[in-house]
Amino acid sequence: QVQLVESGGGLVQAGGSLRLSCAASGRTSSRYTMGWFRQAPGKEREFVALITWSGGAEYYADSVKGRFTISTENAKNTMYLQMNSLKPEDTAVYYCAAGRAVGVSPREYGYWGQGTQVTVSS
Repeated sequence: QVQLVESGGGLVQAGGSLRLSCAASGRTSSRYTMGWFRQAPGKEREFVALITWSGGAEYYADSVKGRFTISTENAKNTMYLQMNSLKPEDTAVYYCAAGRAVGVSPREYGYWGQGTQVTVSS
């Protein structure tokens, strides 16, 4: 079992920045892929970014490329999502996830955090 806990969400004005954290515990493994997803009201959960613990390979959704940066701090078993130049359309509940495969579908991730709300005002 892997436990994931997100933090760092909040209310920010358009153009501002936030950094989300995801602390992992339990049976963590360097073979996991870690991902960030988000879900806005009335919409499906969508992929934001992923990173592999082992090699640090990164991949981003087109909607956040150039504005968001995913990273890990292995010594702390923590993943981060630095979000810059935030837009109102970035408003959503953000979830971190862990899975064995490297993919962008939520179905490929078996472990999820509880989510943290990000609200961007215009």
